[in-house]
Order: sequence, then C-alpha cells, then structure tokens
Amino acid sequence: METTTADDAIRVYWMTGCSSCLRTKEFLQKHGVPFLSRNVLVDEDAYAELERFGLKQVPIVTRGDTWANGQVLRDVAQLCGIAYGPPRMLPVEEMRRRLDAVLAGAARFIAQMPDEALARDLPNRPRTFGQLSWHIANIADAFLEHEDGIPLTFDSYMRIPTEEQGSRAALVAYAGTMRVRMSDWFDGPGRDCDWARRADVYYGEQTMHEFLERTVWHAGQHVRQLMWVLEGLGMAPDSPLGRETFEGLPMPEKVWDEADPAKVRRAS
Repeated sequence: METTTADDAIRVYWMTGCSSCLRTKEFLQKHGVPFLSRNVLVDEDAYAELERFGLKQVPIVTRGDTWANGQVLRDVAQLCGIAYGPPRMLPVEEMRRRLDAVLAGAARFIAQMPDEALARDLPNRPRTFGQLSWHIANIADAFLEHEDGIPLTFDSYMRIPTEEQGSRAALVAYAGTMRVRMSDWFDGPGRDCDWARRADVYYGEQTMHEFLERTVWHAGQHVRQLMWVLEGLGMAPDSPLGRETFEGLPMPEKVWDEADPAKVRRAS
C-alpha cells in the first residue's frame, strides 16, 4: 500500500527477509494504513533519509518528524493512530517450551541442508542459507548475553559466522548447544528472573517477558524460513514445526516477503 504523498506520509523502512519488518508491514496493512515502502537493500536513499533521526536500522516507521521502531507495535500504533490494547503473551514456561522446540527444529533442518547449499543467498537478501541457520541460534545467544550484562544492540542480530562456525556440523552443534544453555538458564538463574523488569534492548521500552517473547517468535520465524528453504530445494523438512509451536506468538503471517519456495530454487 503506497498511496500516501503528503508531508506527514507514513514511511516504512525495511529489508527483505527481516522478520520484524514483515510483521510491521502486515500490521499496517491489516489496519488499512497506507504507507510508503522504503526497502533499504534496493533504495540507496532510504538509509540517508533515516540519518536525520540518527538511525541506521530497520524496521523504522516515520511520520513527519517522528518515528517508531517497528519491533514495538504499540509504538507503531500510537504513531499511526491505531487503537492498540494490552498485549496478550504466553506464559514464560510455555515460551520456554516453544523456544526449545524451535532450537531442536533448527538443528534437525540444518542437518538436512546439503553442504553446497549453505553458501547460497536467500532471494533478494545478502544472507546465505548458512548465515540464516547460524542466526537462529545467535538470537538465543544474544538473550543470554543480555542476562550476562551485555545490552542488546542492533548489531547483536547482525553478526555472521566465521568460516569455522559456518560448517554444517558446527551449525548443528551451535543450535544444540544453545538449546542446552537455554534450558540450564531457565533451571538456574532464570528461576529468579523478574519478568516485569525492563530489558536493556535497543528497540524501545520492553519488559523481560516481552524480550523473551521477541526472542521466541524471532527465532521461530527464521526456523519457518529454514523449512521454506528446504522445501525450495525439493526437500521435506524432518518433523516440521507447525501450529503447536507458533500459535499464540505475534509472528508475521507470511514466511518471506515472497512466500513461494520455488523462488529459493530460482535464486540459487
């Protein structure tokens, strides 16, 4: 929806394959809010437009001289005049179960990935299949870093694996390691976590409960993309994750901006 032209036009700055970007666009479309689409991967001027806000990250929604980070939908709703009620979040223990399922699924799906496919790029996104696989475990890693006193920054989610970390065996091991570390954390320090306290994250005011939810659905969305990649390669995901894992999480409806698995094959 790209019909607004007034000075107070709503603009969405995003990139292909970004889970929060897709969710932000779907949120505005669902509420019938027209916006100007600014894909920073294909539009050289898009990041320059964000410089006046001191920003170089996505998703960002702007309106005149104000902006909101698309990762916090209540802030987007306030900016765009959308009624937004209190969030309904799954209990922490259920989120723990979902994250464990996501990390276990990631390990299974990465194990299926042909070695030669790991270096292939996703459609219209400079991210390889291997980097996507690594990113899933890194999302959980960033959560534990936060609990070790390291604030979550935009760059926390933009890291890529080294050559040694990027082998199929290493990627499977990383997902498995993070599954164990998350379980140990929940059974240890996490038992005393104050889930109502504010999390030290870059994208806005969030409780620890909200940060955990973000961690779970973010990793979950990328696991959906990993299954989509396998389907595009003509492979059936091993014990695919479905509604029982994703229902109740605030995820995008689509898997990708272009949710046709055949595009993976064509892009390779």
